[in-house]
Amino acid sequence: MIRHLFTLIWNRKRSNALLIAEILLSFFVLFAVSVLLVTSYYNYRQPAGFEYQNVWELNVNPGQDTTDHRPTLRLMMQRLQATPGVVAVTGTSSNTPFAFSSMNTNQYYYQKKQGPSTDRYEADDEMVKVLRQHVVAGRWFDRRDDAATNPPVIINQRFAEKLFGNESPVGKVMTNDKGTEKWQVVGVVDYYRRASDFDGNAPAIFVRRVAQDVDKLDPNENPVLLVRVQPGSGAVLEQRLVKEISAVTKGWTAKVNTLEENRHDKMKIVLTPLVALGLVSLFLILNVALGLFGVLWYNINQRKAEIGLRRALGATGSGIGSQFLGEMLVVTTLGVLAGVLLTAQFPLLGAFGVETPIYVISIGLSAVLIYVLTAVCAFQPSRIAAGIQPAVSLREE
Repeated sequence: MIRHLFTLIWNRKRSNALLIAEILLSFFVLFAVSVLLVTSYYNYRQPAGFEYQNVWELNVNPGQDTTDHRPTLRLMMQRLQATPGVVAVTGTSSNTPFAFSSMNTNQYYYQKKQGPSTDRYEADDEMVKVLRQHVVAGRWFDRRDDAATNPPVIINQRFAEKLFGNESPVGKVMTNDKGTEKWQVVGVVDYYRRASDFDGNAPAIFVRRVAQDVDKLDPNENPVLLVRVQPGSGAVLEQRLVKEISAVTKGWTAKVNTLEENRHDKMKIVLTPLVALGLVSLFLILNVALGLFGVLWYNINQRKAEIGLRRALGATGSGIGSQFLGEMLVVTTLGVLAGVLLTAQFPLLGAFGVETPIYVISIGLSAVLIYVLTAVCAFQPSRIAAGIQPAVSLREE
């Protein structure tokens, strides 16, 4: 049976070659879409590496105050920490969880090996109490680091894998490209995916900032604070925090957002292109389906005489339908095999910059979708072919 199908396909090799090319192109389209969708789903299922519930973000604006902000910032954080309902307060840089700003660098080296492009964050000793990151090796920053010879840093596991491989990173000293600056790793967290729920697990490094040591802070920075509050805290505590800031700073203003609100706003921005891509993909798949359906319909009209002769020789309607469906599946297999051979090169070339399992899943998903698509498109034309009567087809010829 298979040999007979290959013979029929070879006899119509020109039209089938065009069909294989269309299936191959469709496979590539589905593969690209699958990579994006599988990557998004894979990232969504990964741990964030921190807890954003019951955390508020305070963006403080000094306004026209041109004096040194550092002493005021230290006093403000002390007053906020003492406010009933507040669990912990941390000062950080502007690239807070779900913020639209980012900071990155690739200046870290270990034994002449350059580190990856890395997201950089400023963190003080209290951040782990606010965001509750998961330290899996070493420790978080504390007062022991005040006397450190080299500035302490904390990295995530992704960074450790890229720069240190299988070695334990705790205690290792990194340098810049010229060796003029050094940093010592004191701890490792598992994940830190702060951009959005669909953000990948990129390399991350936390650099210690000390609110108590005002000499090490930017005198003109606009403070960004993260405050963990008691569950159920609402507008009353928010107003109280704003009043505390106003009382301490004499004219500074503060804008309060919850990280849950920031996450929701970021999700809307991130989901918009994904939804648009999904609609475009559905449109492309619909056009592919219509094209395949049209080609199969045309093939049946061109082969009515062949169908009539086979029916006259005793072929059943189900046999004719199975033949056309089998031809389509064989042609689809040829197109899919060509697509698999070509897309299998993507992991080797590092295209799209995703993990190898995502490529494998995307290839498998694309193949399944192509088979389902072609089977659905071939079903109705095969039924039409099965219903052709020999007398009708031969009289038309």
